[in-house]
Amino acid sequence: MADLGPPRSEIGVGCLMPWAGRLYVLNYTSHKAATGSGTSLRRIGPDLSMELVPETAGVDGTYANRFVHFPTNQLVIGPHVIDAQHRVRTVPELVPLRTCGTARHLTDPDRLVYVLCMEGELFELDLRTLACRQIADLNRELVTEGESRVHYKDCYTGFGRLVVCSNEYDERDWVGDRAQGRLAEFDGTRWTVLDRKPFTAISGRGEFGGTIMAAGWDQASAILAVYTAADGRWTTYRLPKASHCFDHKWQTEWPRIREVEHERFLMDHHGMFYELSPWAYGGRVWGVRPISTHLWVLGDFCSWRGMLVLGADNASPSGDLNPTTAEPQSGLWFGKTDDLWSFGKPKGWGGPWWQSSVTAGVPSDPYLMTGFEHKCLHVENQGERPVTVQIEIDFHGHGRFSRYESLSVGPGAAVTRTFPTGFSAHWVRLVSDTDTVASAQFFYT
Repeated sequence: MADLGPPRSEIGVGCLMPWAGRLYVLNYTSHKAATGSGTSLRRIGPDLSMELVPETAGVDGTYANRFVHFPTNQLVIGPHVIDAQHRVRTVPELVPLRTCGTARHLTDPDRLVYVLCMEGELFELDLRTLACRQIADLNRELVTEGESRVHYKDCYTGFGRLVVCSNEYDERDWVGDRAQGRLAEFDGTRWTVLDRKPFTAISGRGEFGGTIMAAGWDQASAILAVYTAADGRWTTYRLPKASHCFDHKWQTEWPRIREVEHERFLMDHHGMFYELSPWAYGGRVWGVRPISTHLWVLGDFCSWRGMLVLGADNASPSGDLNPTTAEPQSGLWFGKTDDLWSFGKPKGWGGPWWQSSVTAGVPSDPYLMTGFEHKCLHVENQGERPVTVQIEIDFHGHGRFSRYESLSVGPGAAVTRTFPTGFSAHWVRLVSDTDTVASAQFFYT
C-alpha cells in the first residue's frame, strides 16, 4: 500500500526477483513527475515476512527492470545493484528515471550492462564501479516523440543484437494517423526499426534456445515476433486478444515473457497466459499453447521456492481522477503454475487482416488455432471485385500449410465460416486470389 498522498499515484509491482534466498519486490509509481511515496524496495524471507530494504528508503519512482549479471554475481533491480550478501548500492543517475529494462552488453558483457528508461534514454552501466553514462536517445535514433509522449518498455540482448521496444499507442495509432510503437535492434553500429507497432516484452534464453521473442499488438490481433538464429530472421505470428482493455499504452503496463518452470516460458499477453518453448525447429515456433484468460494488470511474475508468484497493479486513484478508488494498493499472489489452468477458459478474437491491403497470392501472417474449443471466421471484402479466400492450416506447426477450404466473398460483403467444435491446427493463414482491401477476424469462444 502506498501513502495516501497527496499526490495519490499508483503502487504497481514492477519487479519480482529471487536473489540469494530472498524474494525482492520493487514497486512503481505512475510517473516520475508525480511519484507520491510509500514505494521503495522490499524483500521477502523464507517465512514470507516482508521488510523494507533500509538502504532504499525514500527512493521512489517508476522501476520495472530486473537482471542478474553472472560475471559479477550481482542483481540489477530498478536503480539498485545488490550483491550475494544483500549489500545494496544505488546508481544516482538512474534514480529519477523510469528504468524499464536491463540487458547484456554487446562488446563488454563481463563488466557492462545496458539500462533502458521509458523516455528512451539508453545507458551503459559499469557493475564494478557503477559508472553510468547515456549512450543513446532512442527518440532521436528511432524517430519517436520524446519525453512524456513515448513508452519504451523492455530490452534484451542475444545473437549480437540489442533489441528494444516501446508500446506507444492510442486512438491516433488505432486509426492510422501515426505509428509510434517500435520494435528495433542495434548491432553495435546502427539501429534498425523492425516494426512500427506497440510492443511490451522481449525475452529469450540467451543462446540456449536459438530464439528471441517479443510480444506486441495492432488493430488486428496480438502479435508474437520471433527471431530465429538458425536463419537470422524475424517471423510475425498472430494471437487472439482476450480483451480490448489492453489496447492502450497505459493499460498494458509490463506484460512479461518469463521462464517460470525449467526451460519453459510463461507469457502474459493481452489478457491471456500462454505456454512457450524457447526452441524453434526449422526456423519456426510451434510450442505455443493458450492457458487461461484474466483481467489482471501484472507487472511481473517469477518462480520462488517452488511457487509461482504474480505481482499485480490492483488499484490506482490515477492522479485523483478516479474518485471511487482512494487508496493506491497492489497485491502479491502465491500459487503454482498449474493453478493458472483454473482461471478463465482460453477465448478471444483477432486475425491476420484488419481493413488491410491484401495482395493476391501472398499468404497472411500465421494465426494461432490451437487450444480453443469453438471457432468461427468472419471475412469482409471491402474491394470492388469478388474474391476467393483460401483457408490454409498448418497442423504440423513448422510452417507447412495445407489447403482446407475456400470462401467466396462478393464486393462489399462479409462471409462467416463456423468450424466444427474442437477443430484445431497449430496455425491458420489466408490467401486471396485478388488484390483487395479486406478484414479477417477469428472468434474463439
